[in-house]
Amino acid sequence: MVLNAKQEEMCSSSQWDFSDLQAVFINTTLKKSPEKSHTEGLWQISKAILEKNKIRLQEFRLVDHDIAFGVWGDMTEHGWKKDDWPKIYDVIKQANILIIGTSIWLGEKTSVCTQLIERLYANSHLLNEEGQYADYGKVGGCLITGNEDGAKHCAMNILYSLQHLGYVIPPQADAGWLGEAGPGPSYLDEGSGGPENDFTNRNTTFMTWNLMHMARMIKDAGGIPAHGNQRASWDAGCRFDFANPAYR
Repeated sequence: MVLNAKQEEMCSSSQWDFSDLQAVFINTTLKKSPEKSHTEGLWQISKAILEKNKIRLQEFRLVDHDIAFGVWGDMTEHGWKKDDWPKIYDVIKQANILIIGTSIWLGEKTSVCTQLIERLYANSHLLNEEGQYADYGKVGGCLITGNEDGAKHCAMNILYSLQHLGYVIPPQADAGWLGEAGPGPSYLDEGSGGPENDFTNRNTTFMTWNLMHMARMIKDAGGIPAHGNQRASWDAGCRFDFANPAYR
């Protein structure tokens, strides 16, 4: 059973309808499928909550795809023979919720996670129908696993990057599990205590519900208000409420 009684009760007593929302989980583990991913193990809690609330989900393990390096939307236009990123980004841009999962190596997020952030940044120039950056109105969170220090450092970096691209970061939008420092057991290893850890279960639950609530609020409000944040209007000379020297 993935969810405990408390988590099940939260889902069954919910008064909100989230069924029109979409979520994407991107696992940036260094392990190709079908090798066991501890980050994916932690994701199962969040996934179960999202599914019980009828949110449509898609998952990607990035290393299973041919993702080119670079900061352009389609790197086949810049010398690479193959790049699966455009089709993955097509899914991401339709989602209301993005959750990034990573393990920790040498205190940092994985190199695959860095590549993901770079490719998200490559699309940051795109605009939505309101003339805002395309990721405005989406919400983001992250899940971290490891048996060394660095969970908060990784979350800080990931969540900063997402908000810089336009994502809204709700309260407590990260969760993680750290085993004994050194070569100790990882999250899914027998006897690790990871799946039973109340602190991790609580934070993963809070993160998931806060992502859902924030996505619901933003969608019901029609998105982030388009005033003072439209790139096209700024480029056209509009300075919103900021004094424009050209018109003095």
